[in-house]
Amino acid sequence: MKKSLASDNCSGVHPKILEYIVEINNGHCPAYGEDSYTSQAVEEVKNYFGDVKAYFVYNGTGANVLALDAMKGKASSVICADTAHIFSDETGAPSKITGMQLFPVQNINGKLDLEAVKKYVSYKNSFHKPNPSIISISQTTETGTVYSLEEIKEIGKFAKENGMLFHMDGARISNAAVSLGCSFKEMTSDLGVDVLCLGGTKNGLMMGEVIVFFNEELAENFLKLRKQDLQLNSKMRFLSAQFIPYLRNNIWYESAKNANDMAKYLSEELKKNGIVIVNKVEANTIFAILPKQIIKPLQEFCHFHVWDEDKNEVRFVTSFDIEKNDIDLFISKLKSLTEGI
Repeated sequence: MKKSLASDNCSGVHPKILEYIVEINNGHCPAYGEDSYTSQAVEEVKNYFGDVKAYFVYNGTGANVLALDAMKGKASSVICADTAHIFSDETGAPSKITGMQLFPVQNINGKLDLEAVKKYVSYKNSFHKPNPSIISISQTTETGTVYSLEEIKEIGKFAKENGMLFHMDGARISNAAVSLGCSFKEMTSDLGVDVLCLGGTKNGLMMGEVIVFFNEELAENFLKLRKQDLQLNSKMRFLSAQFIPYLRNNIWYESAKNANDMAKYLSEELKKNGIVIVNKVEANTIFAILPKQIIKPLQEFCHFHVWDEDKNEVRFVTSFDIEKNDIDLFISKLKSLTEGI
C-alpha cells in the first residue's frame, strides 16, 4: 500500500498548493517577507480573524517555541497537559530556547485538567517558584480528542482571572474546526486565546505555520525574535503564499473534512472486523487494539505506529489525500491476516 496511516506528516502536498507554488516561481521578489505574496497571505489570515498580527514560520515546533518566547515574562513558566506536544514531542526545545520551565499536569482524555492546574496558581506568591504565566493547549490533542468551545472558554476565563496568557498549539486546528462545525475565530480569539499557532503542514501544505497574535502587544519586536529563533525564511514567498489558496479557497476545510471522514470510515470498518477502537474518533486520529501477531506484517503492508506495545495499541492518522479505496485495501489486508485467529 503506497499511502501511510502513520501520520498526516507523511502525505504529499495538495495539488492546488503545489500548482500555486509553481505559479509564483516567476522572477524575483523582495526577500524575508517583504514580498507582495506574504502581504496577501497576511490579509487572508485577517479575513478569518480580524485585525491581528500574523507571521509565517517553517514548522510546528518553531511556531510553538516562538509563540511561547514572545509570551514569556520574567521568571515565567508554562502549564500544559502531560500529553502536550510542547512537552512530550519537541525534545525539550521550548525549555531550551525560551528558558522557561514547563509544568505538565495530568490529562483527561488528552485534555488539560483545569483542576490540576489550580495548584500552580500559588506559585505566583513564592519567589522560590517560577511564575506560572502561560497556559498552553493542543487543538486537537495528541490523543486525537477535540476541546469543545465551552472547555476552551473555561480555560480562557481561568487564564484571564489568574493573570495568565493563553496559547493554543493548532497544528491540527483545521480538523478540530471541521469536527466542531465552527470557525477558527470562534474557537480562539472569541474564547480568550492570546496567541495561536495555525498549522498547515499536517493538512496539505509543503511546510509552514502561521503565528497569529490576538494580543498584539505580544508581537512587539517579533520580527527580531523570529530571526533570533532561527525561523526567518529568506525566500518567504514560497512559505507564505501557500496560505493564499489554502485559506481563500477553503482548501483547509476540504482537506480536513476528508481526513476526518476517512478516519470515521476506517474506524467503522475496523469495528466491523472485530477490532477494538480505544478512543472516540472526533478528528483524524484512531487508536485501536490489534492482535499482536498481525501488527508487524500489517505494518509492512502499510506504515502506522505502535502506540503502546504492552497493550498492542496502535495509532492510525488519516490525511487529506486518503481515499475510501485506500481504506478498503487496508481492511482487505487486515482480514487476510486475521483469518483463522
